[in-house]
Amino acid sequence: MKSIAKAKRKRGKKPLIILAIILGVIITLNLISLFINQMFFSNELDSIAPYGELVEVNGENMHIYSMGEGEHTIVLLPGFANPLPSADFAPLMRVLAKDYTVVSVEYFGVGFSDKTSSPRTNENYTEEIRRALSKAGFSAPYVLMPHSGSGIYAEYYATQYPEEVSSIIMIDTTSSAETSTDIPKFVYSLGKVQQAIGITRPFTSLVVTSTLGINEENGYTKKEIDDYIKFMNNYYNDTIADQIERLNENIVEVMDLDFPPSIPVLKLVSSETAKGKATGEEYQNAHIKRLGAKAEWRIVEGSHYSYHGHADEIYEATNSFLQKRNSFSALIQ
Repeated sequence: MKSIAKAKRKRGKKPLIILAIILGVIITLNLISLFINQMFFSNELDSIAPYGELVEVNGENMHIYSMGEGEHTIVLLPGFANPLPSADFAPLMRVLAKDYTVVSVEYFGVGFSDKTSSPRTNENYTEEIRRALSKAGFSAPYVLMPHSGSGIYAEYYATQYPEEVSSIIMIDTTSSAETSTDIPKFVYSLGKVQQAIGITRPFTSLVVTSTLGINEENGYTKKEIDDYIKFMNNYYNDTIADQIERLNENIVEVMDLDFPPSIPVLKLVSSETAKGKATGEEYQNAHIKRLGAKAEWRIVEGSHYSYHGHADEIYEATNSFLQKRNSFSALIQ
């Protein structure tokens, strides 16, 4: 009987031993990956020169990248989870620059801009955008062109400084007519750990080329794609975490503000977003209603990042909208 019991105990220990071996292998591989990532890739961004100009804002550097010399200045504001806006927006900038002055603003915490401990509030974003543009030599009024979550900052900007905003062209922006879904804090912590270990690094190239394209098929240069990959591998930081954590707080603040009825708004909704159950016609109509009689929306092809591969369509919509507004303004003057 003792031998039988002993055999059973040995069999019972086998799964635990196997599990311990598997965990040991995983931990060892992660430690090796952490060592390699920190040893060989911790400074990989240092050799990449900023595409545009670094301007001092509140004692820290913000990156401003511009193209074109048109009469109207379009200011591109990046959405969340955009590691390198100056590269991400580049094909759209090149198309728009045929007729406009186009400026890409990289917030603190992304791209070539410094990180900051300043809270990521609507007020701080707005003041940082204003100061950066002014120091880079650009003058209001601006055509604000926000993507995704930056629509909230653009609306806040317009409520505080309506004389500085001639119009807003939104690219698949977050609605200010309802709150968003909170993202659990552990997601940011997990992302930082994965980034430090480098566990997602082997898959980054596949993710980036599936969205930006390979070589120049969507208008991106090889350098822009390569740089984007490197910045994506070094994306998570406390500044970005604070931005995302404050999303609902910032939406609620904007909800309580009256949007200026004099500012025309065009919202370009991607075909993918328009088909979504939570982001379809009802969601978009509620947002446009909040923005007033001079607001409208239309569908453009593509995903949430519709400017990936559909820059020409955004350019045409922008031309049509601004020409119509300019013609109307000329008639009433």
